Amino acid sequence: MPRRHRLRTASVVVAVVVVLALLATALVTTLLVRRPLPEVSGTLEVPGLAADVQVTRDARGVPTIVAGSTDDLFRAQGYVTAQDRFFEMDYRRHVTAGRLSELVGANEQALEADKVIRTLGWRRVAEQEWDLLTDDTRGYLQAYADGVNAYLADRDPGAIAVEYTVLGLRVPQTAPAPWDPVDSLAWLKAMAWDLRSNYDAELERAMTYRAVPDVARVEELFPAYPQDQHLPIVTATDVADGAATVADGAGLALADDALQDALAAADRALAAVPQLVGRGEGVGSNSWVVAGEHTASGKPLLANDPHLGISAPGIWSQVGLRCADVAADCPFDVTGFALAGLPGVIIGHNGDLAWGLTNMGADVTDFFLERVDGDRVLVDGERRPLQVRTETISVAGGDDVELEVRATAHGPIVSDVLDLDGVARGPVPDDAPGSRFEVALAWTALTPGRTGDAVFAMMTASDAADVAAAAVLFEVPAQNIVFATTDGHIGYQAPGRVPVRAVVDGPVPSDGTWPRPGWDSRYDWQGWVEPADMPRVLDPAEGFVVAANQAVTRAGEGPFLARDTDYGFRSQRIRDLLAQQIAAGDKVDVASTAALQTDRHSPYADVLVPALLEVELDDAFDAGGQELLRTWDRSMDPDSAAAMYFAAVWAQVLELTFTDDLPAGHGPDGGSRWLEVVHGMLEDPTSPWWDDRTTSGVVEGRDDVLARALVNARHELTAHLGSRTDDWAWGKLHVAAPEHPVLGGEGVPGVVHALVNPRAQRVGGGSSIVDATAWDAASGSYAVTAAPSMRMVVDLGDLDSSTWVNLTGTSGHPASVHYADQLEAWARGEQFAWPYSGAAVEADAVTHLTLTPARD
Repeated sequence: MPRRHRLRTASVVVAVVVVLALLATALVTTLLVRRPLPEVSGTLEVPGLAADVQVTRDARGVPTIVAGSTDDLFRAQGYVTAQDRFFEMDYRRHVTAGRLSELVGANEQALEADKVIRTLGWRRVAEQEWDLLTDDTRGYLQAYADGVNAYLADRDPGAIAVEYTVLGLRVPQTAPAPWDPVDSLAWLKAMAWDLRSNYDAELERAMTYRAVPDVARVEELFPAYPQDQHLPIVTATDVADGAATVADGAGLALADDALQDALAAADRALAAVPQLVGRGEGVGSNSWVVAGEHTASGKPLLANDPHLGISAPGIWSQVGLRCADVAADCPFDVTGFALAGLPGVIIGHNGDLAWGLTNMGADVTDFFLERVDGDRVLVDGERRPLQVRTETISVAGGDDVELEVRATAHGPIVSDVLDLDGVARGPVPDDAPGSRFEVALAWTALTPGRTGDAVFAMMTASDAADVAAAAVLFEVPAQNIVFATTDGHIGYQAPGRVPVRAVVDGPVPSDGTWPRPGWDSRYDWQGWVEPADMPRVLDPAEGFVVAANQAVTRAGEGPFLARDTDYGFRSQRIRDLLAQQIAAGDKVDVASTAALQTDRHSPYADVLVPALLEVELDDAFDAGGQELLRTWDRSMDPDSAAAMYFAAVWAQVLELTFTDDLPAGHGPDGGSRWLEVVHGMLEDPTSPWWDDRTTSGVVEGRDDVLARALVNARHELTAHLGSRTDDWAWGKLHVAAPEHPVLGGEGVPGVVHALVNPRAQRVGGGSSIVDATAWDAASGSYAVTAAPSMRMVVDLGDLDSSTWVNLTGTSGHPASVHYADQLEAWARGEQFAWPYSGAAVEADAVTHLTLTPARD
């Protein structure tokens, strides 16, 4: 045989072997990733059921569960949710219990998260809440847990989720522990943590004080809510009376390095908690209701789109829960958005009432500066013992870690959780005792409550009185509730456990915006705002209610809830467009409401573009970007070159103006607060904030900064997108890329990374825009950090004509067609039909599954 022929034959053999190996690998991979996919048709036996339960799924895999009793209903929900999303549930319970290291093994970030969450004691509080709940609620939670465990029984980890197979390559994986009802309650603490309001602003004030040791100047970066331009949620005058607890803050002095260290340690430690719902600028929501007199159906319309962190799978799972015969002993006939691991639905509608939630922004956390010596803390001149306990953190494949947790009467000491270097300063009274400080966190969610009861109370509410009763139980997180009823009413209710702070005539502001002296009991919380005093409104004269994280009431009206709310640019835009539509006589319908949810008009452009166009740029190339702004419609559309350029200019304005004045890691994120700050500064061209302190001998003013921002943005985008402005587009850099919480980051094999992370989507919108796809201007990236986690529109005149869309999909299995099958529609601003009636759900059903009692 000629040598060339032998070589060719050998090459063919090698090629065949490689192909066979690749095919075998692909086959094994396919089997591994598809193995956990659930059975969704036919009949499955489920232990504990009293009767058959019907589960239908639509074209997007959304289940509707119909059962004859509440026990069977929630048992089936637990089973079905475990089918679709158990790894997500398991990950969440490991995080909320401070046991992430048990799941992922030796990992510095996981261990830091465990230490902080053990210090906060989320699960300990959840365990205490169990006995506070009604017998019915405990029964629902137990039934749900029993359903989850029925699914887990006799399944090895690889048959439950592919994530266990991947993690098993580096950490031994055992069968997941049985689900416990307290696992569900602990998830409520995670929600409350990520939606905890002004915690970040309070720390940021104190840390900014290092670079700018002047309280008045620091407060210029936290301006008052512009209530003359942006109306609060409740505009009526019939809210309860109450005074804001604000002191003047005079007589502050610099702290020494020990206090600075403590504040920095607290900041770094609490940032170690994994993002579960969302964090930072952009976490909020839009919601509104419109009275039937202004709608096409003649009945109210309700819209809601919570703005939370983006992840794969998304935060919400859609579900319908229906008692076969709705009666007192089985009262549920509800559909909406659930959280995997928690029975029921959190946002949605029943046959009588629809409700939506947005973050109220109530100030429910305070940092207390504690004077600690050894195992005692100083209070009113006396030394009192600290509360001390030891936690043991198990690490998969590694040694246990012992953690000593210390707490004062105000809460756990968070400044010594991690060994961190101090970089911050904060103001304390001139007569502060001693020089060694710790930082304790007071947080309403660390007091056991009955939010678990509120979840089920909302699902059966039918009128304003029911909503108010549920709101009393809905203690944390503090959420605005908007609602509408099929008999024609609309309304708003503020729930939540909000601390009362005494007005202290002392050197430290007592309104909760700065860390408080723990050694002076005058600064202690004085109880909670009475539920009867919480703002509410029913059927307002203007015919609509908008709750989009703005101030709840005007300053001085009602109880003091917060100072650090969203600044109302989104809410006012929604109000203005609704008012215009109503004034024009155009009836509001589902389509126009869904379109309003994706409105992309930029309030930033309204504030800044006129000033930018007045700047003279001599260089024609530099002026090429500025020219885009002259004809721009000020809409942040994904294909807009002007929108891309404006975003780059905005980031440059913030960097050039404030970076020299702020501590490292606390640059301006570009949210609504910074827009209000810059808005005020534009009227003062010589404000000290415009000056760059790093340029000695030169004093910059407004026009210098704006000119440099225009030029820098032009050159930045040229480097990233090319010199032709026609090639620029906002969506090229402003992308929504949901990431898997465990396998989504760096260091994950490419094939796994591609499997678990959906393809990034180009999107429009931005921070403080109705289409709220937030980005962090201080990060150097334009990627989406928070976004509408779902969108829904409910027509109370015809519930079957309602619409909804989820961020990713219903399934948590990366191999499922429903893992991210809603993502592209979501990115385009589209929504799907949302059937509710039995006939409509059946007509929409693609699969039918019967869960039947297990035979002995």
